[in-house]
Amino acid sequence: METQGDSKTHREKLLIVDDNKQNIELLMELFRSGYKIAAARNAQRALKLAISDSPPDIILSDILMPDMDGYEFCAKIKEDPRTKHIPIIFITAVSEVMDENRGFALGAVDYITKPFHPPMVKARVKLHLNLKRKQELLEKYAFIDALTEIPNRRRFNEVIEKEWRRAGRSGYPISLLFIDVDHFKAYNDTYGHGKGDECLRRIASAMARTLRRAGDFIGRYGGEEFAVVLPDTKSDKAVAMAKTLQKAVDGIAIFHGASSVASHVTISIGIATVTPDDKDISLTPKNLIDAADKKMYEAKSRGRHQIAYK
Repeated sequence: METQGDSKTHREKLLIVDDNKQNIELLMELFRSGYKIAAARNAQRALKLAISDSPPDIILSDILMPDMDGYEFCAKIKEDPRTKHIPIIFITAVSEVMDENRGFALGAVDYITKPFHPPMVKARVKLHLNLKRKQELLEKYAFIDALTEIPNRRRFNEVIEKEWRRAGRSGYPISLLFIDVDHFKAYNDTYGHGKGDECLRRIASAMARTLRRAGDFIGRYGGEEFAVVLPDTKSDKAVAMAKTLQKAVDGIAIFHGASSVASHVTISIGIATVTPDDKDISLTPKNLIDAADKKMYEAKSRGRHQIAYK
């Protein structure tokens, strides 16, 4: 059961879980004008809706339900990495302090007793959605490099682990590109750190624009180094992408009078490609990182503005 108003603006989605049809209809009427609404008459159905392609932003759940009660439902939501971030508000006739404490211990964010006051319910939902948005914003910026506004090293570590596991399951190769800005210290010394920061921002932006596939990733690894993760990519395709990245940086033509390579800022790229094996525990993402890093230094040792690959 799902409803949606006529407005084309983004509406947050509520999931109402209650075995009483009248309670569902009352809450649907209360929130119809401001939200998208989905409803379930039992917890099993609600769990399926929570992990669907259109998950809820917040859940309003009764506690006393057949088969699976609200407490067990809440525990399952909070155990699943796909849904643990969804706030749950209990709306129930169960009002003992012990029951409330149990709900909070399981991860519920609020507890409203029946019969409820509609304006209060709307205010509580609005409050917890605002808190959720703020938390999501904090988490987002925890993974963004403040200078270049692309993903940071922390995010890279997560992505490489995730893609490594996925490649191991699928049997597809994964390629990693390590990128270093040539003679960047000389650039900073010559033009100042302000210009150096601007240089890194422009390079990051130029390279990010070249990545077309949804799964491709670029992040700032540290200092003047960047990393590109290319899932399901063989060595030849990775080399082609490296050439595209070099061309993109050459194209923005940042003048570098202190470079021995060219009159503009250039990059050196090291590439490593591996097909992970779930059964070979000795092969880890660190092996891929070390190999790409080694190739990057090989590219620099060749005179810079080079691509070296394994």
